Amino acid sequence: MGVIKAVNLSKWYGNVLGISEVSVDINKGVVGLLGPNGAGKSTFLKILAGMLKPNLGKIMIKGKNILKDRELYKIIGYCPETDSFYMEMTGFEFIFSLLKLYGFSKNESKILAEAAIEKVGLIARMNDSVTTYSLGMRQRLKFAQSIAHEPEIMIFDEPLRGIDPLWKSKLIDLIKEFKENGKTIIVSSHILPEIESITENIILIHQGKIFAEGNIHYIRDLIDTHPHMISIISKDNRELASVLIKENFVSDISFKEKKIIVKTDNRELFYNHFMRYIAENNIEIFELTSPDDNLQAVFDYLVGAKR
Repeated sequence: MGVIKAVNLSKWYGNVLGISEVSVDINKGVVGLLGPNGAGKSTFLKILAGMLKPNLGKIMIKGKNILKDRELYKIIGYCPETDSFYMEMTGFEFIFSLLKLYGFSKNESKILAEAAIEKVGLIARMNDSVTTYSLGMRQRLKFAQSIAHEPEIMIFDEPLRGIDPLWKSKLIDLIKEFKENGKTIIVSSHILPEIESITENIILIHQGKIFAEGNIHYIRDLIDTHPHMISIISKDNRELASVLIKENFVSDISFKEKKIIVKTDNRELFYNHFMRYIAENNIEIFELTSPDDNLQAVFDYLVGAKR
């Protein structure tokens, strides 16, 4: 049995399905929970953290039911997706008060709060009101409160949202450090490169169900089966289309308003060839985007392909 074991978890809100029949074992290390917005990631993580009671199924933490053993909350750190602060407090007061609720002494709470705040680079602002914090700073403060009591199990729900690239990189390094120290960590995101930079172990969730789980290379193989749509606006769309349609990695080309829409089964080969062609022939390109370059589109395709 893993550190965390979910068995047939289902949760719904009235007529709205949160998750359905989710079963998974999670061991020490870092697991990435990947899925488009609305896939059920937050519902699943709130159940793991003991914040929601499932309608069906059970969740076991180290072999114990979290809803029946309050001591388990002491070993869990939870960083929620949404803000939930006492805004009149300073950053230090917020974390200090939560540590006191965990049962730490005043002196212990002070030491742990300052250590956590320092880890996320907010020491210089820790005595300022949370109301003066930017979105990125509030995200880092949430991260700090989830690790301040040095929990064995860390649950991060979209922890990198709204954070600048420098601190995004530093938080990723922190998560990897926690892994090396033997922690059990779950990180959710709807952005594949974020998860890839943190771990190779991934769970795909879609429409409330576990769609696939395993090594990132297996997940990548699944995603790469997805035919890619690329939108281009050039000075001469018809001339460009007549050249591209001759390539064996281009399966279809259509025209939409001022754009040409190219379908390719080999995105990497297409981009390499396309960039070389426009450079060699001095082709003027006004726009190059991928309307299909999002997890929702990929998941919709993969779910359809598996039916």
